[in-house]
Amino acid sequence: MELPPGVKSSSLCQGDVCKLKKSLYGLKHSPRAWFWRFLATMKEFGYKQRDDPGEMQALQEYLATKFEMKDLRQLIYIMGIEVARSKHGVFLSQRKYVLDLLAKTGILDSKQIEAPMEMHHKLRILPDQIPTDKGHYQRLVGRLIYLSHTRPDVAYAVSVVSQFMHAPSEEHMEVVYRILRYLKNTPRKGLLFSKNGICNIEGYTDSDWAGDQTTKRSTSGNFTFVEGNLVTWKSKKQKVVSRSSVEAEFRGMAHGVCELLWIKNKLRDLGIEYAKLMNLHCDNKAAIAIGQNPIQHDRTKHVEIVRHFIKENLDAKIIQFRFIQSESQLADKLTKVVSGKVFHGIIDKLGMIDIYTPT
Repeated sequence: MELPPGVKSSSLCQGDVCKLKKSLYGLKHSPRAWFWRFLATMKEFGYKQRDDPGEMQALQEYLATKFEMKDLRQLIYIMGIEVARSKHGVFLSQRKYVLDLLAKTGILDSKQIEAPMEMHHKLRILPDQIPTDKGHYQRLVGRLIYLSHTRPDVAYAVSVVSQFMHAPSEEHMEVVYRILRYLKNTPRKGLLFSKNGICNIEGYTDSDWAGDQTTKRSTSGNFTFVEGNLVTWKSKKQKVVSRSSVEAEFRGMAHGVCELLWIKNKLRDLGIEYAKLMNLHCDNKAAIAIGQNPIQHDRTKHVEIVRHFIKENLDAKIIQFRFIQSESQLADKLTKVVSGKVFHGIIDKLGMIDIYTPT
């Protein structure tokens, strides 16, 4: 090891070395190790969760004696995410991150477009495809993946281009640059979290049967809302090939149920309980019927474990399924490319706005 700053070499004898007792930073479990150290310090101080400004100030002063720290005041910017507060709620965006990305890639002078992907795309890996710079492609897609933390409008497009990071082609790169041109048109969009009088947890789930052009696997997507505010979203290819659209929808429903249960458990850890049943919206009546039917059918034995998992949560009155028409299905945006009118309608319903637009 190199000598730590402040250690004078004259105070050491020839041949002395630094002995490393424990390496924390850079390890996968470092966040957990830091949390338990922080938790132990707070318990040592006798801290209990409460809304007391005096207690908060005392805790900060105590922590300053244990750790090297400073008070950054109200959060405004962290790791590329901007936080703005008003009487309407809390707004999260990555405006500066987007503008910096566009400047680095030279997209600021390019033509703007209204959607991140073309409808009915046929992206896949072809044997005669023209390869592109793999490292550059991976860096761009990696930045887009981080951007999707506050931009659910590009989540599906990013999930598609991320599937070709091991063998990208010029066609794949063109789609990446199309996403960037779309971001040029909407660099300031973000998510608004506000109080709206809604007191429940609900989700939307959908699947695109055999949508992958190479493996014919289906793509599942789900949105989760807490008190009317979008908190999680996911667009992911299923691990197995579904033999019917109903099976694909059914597996997507299972992913949606898992997400709802995870959100409810996290809120319970924070001392927040919701007595109402959680609604999971699906646009496939057959998939809903299979989940609610207590009778085992031969046609559903290949999804038996998933069926029992869903039925158990239905019987426990934890969730309930709500059928909605396909035109009202928000999760369509996470499984396929929709028309421009539907795309922008879904974005508005997700709570994505541009607070910097003059009124």
